[in-house]
Amino acid sequence: MPDVAIVGVGEADEMGSVPHKSALQMHAEAARNALDDAGIPLSEVDAYLTCGNDFMPTLVMGEYIGLRPDVYMDSTSIGGSSFVAHVEHALHLIRSGIANVALITHGETRRANAKRGVRPRPASDDPLYPDAQFEHLYGLSLAAPPFYAMSCSRHMHEYGTTSEQLAEIAVATRGWAQKNPKAFIRDPLTIEDVLASPMLAYPLHVLDCCLVTDAGGAVVVTSAQRAKATRKSPVWVLGAGSAFTHLNITTMPDLTVTPAAISGPKAFGEAGVKPDEIDVAEIYDSFTYTVLVVLEDLGFCEKGEGGAFVSDQRTAPGGDFPLNTSGGGLSYTHPGMFGVFLLIEATRQLRGECGDRQVEGARLGCVNGTGGYLSSTATLILGAD
Repeated sequence: MPDVAIVGVGEADEMGSVPHKSALQMHAEAARNALDDAGIPLSEVDAYLTCGNDFMPTLVMGEYIGLRPDVYMDSTSIGGSSFVAHVEHALHLIRSGIANVALITHGETRRANAKRGVRPRPASDDPLYPDAQFEHLYGLSLAAPPFYAMSCSRHMHEYGTTSEQLAEIAVATRGWAQKNPKAFIRDPLTIEDVLASPMLAYPLHVLDCCLVTDAGGAVVVTSAQRAKATRKSPVWVLGAGSAFTHLNITTMPDLTVTPAAISGPKAFGEAGVKPDEIDVAEIYDSFTYTVLVVLEDLGFCEKGEGGAFVSDQRTAPGGDFPLNTSGGGLSYTHPGMFGVFLLIEATRQLRGECGDRQVEGARLGCVNGTGGYLSSTATLILGAD
């Protein structure tokens, strides 16, 4: 019997281009909306999980939103997979009796910050960090595209994956975004459009890459007992797994295999579910290639068959494999780390709340976050009653 559930989800009041709000406001608005969605007051929160570019983020945000002093805190930061991993941590906290109501939040204003001339200085910018010493000097910049492009190039070399197949993912995801009024970009998109967009880092075109937006999201996780009295139907956490294999792309054990090959089997095994039983999948789409390679590693298709798997708009509305139904990081929103928004959409799909983009009969969902340079993953299997 499932014992831990997601019972509330919410986004910030405004997303996309929001120059008049701070990242703290994004966190706070999302937290308020998720707790309201659950029907749980802030006073009941006894575990708080977040991360970001802020110094001591749990303390900064805990004070800002008014959390009580004895709340359990977790600021695990493993890139875009962080918030999916936070659900796994909340699962163990609640099962062990350490906490009963966990709040997970995220908020960033990277789009606004770029216009303000504000650039966060990542730790890896330190000249003593390994990637600064052994990668940046040879042309691999701090930006993510060259790192993902290296892995993608290798996948193309080994398996014959094509740019057209990658473009299928961007076009299908845009199809879902057109059904989501909150999506940042909803214009029609074709494979030809993707291929004609500027090359950012070969073989990745601009339209193979995620958005840069301002956004906030939050999730509330609690016990089965507390879930009996929440406002919405619970979405059960049936299985969870997380893994990492490297930090620097040059130390990735195999450029065509991500840690999802480890975290996926953990999550599916705990849930007692097979990939072909999943009704809807929410897979981090920092780049079209991220989706393709993770689909393979999670077991939805064999290694090297990702290109064929996503072809003919299979993952678009009307296709037989609903994927990234919010519009994803490619078209819906992407403030810097997207994992929390995967959780929000999966929860809404399994509760049947997605209107025109609702996947009929969705009962089982797979969520997978990817962080760093294909460095870390966190996988969840979620289920509805």
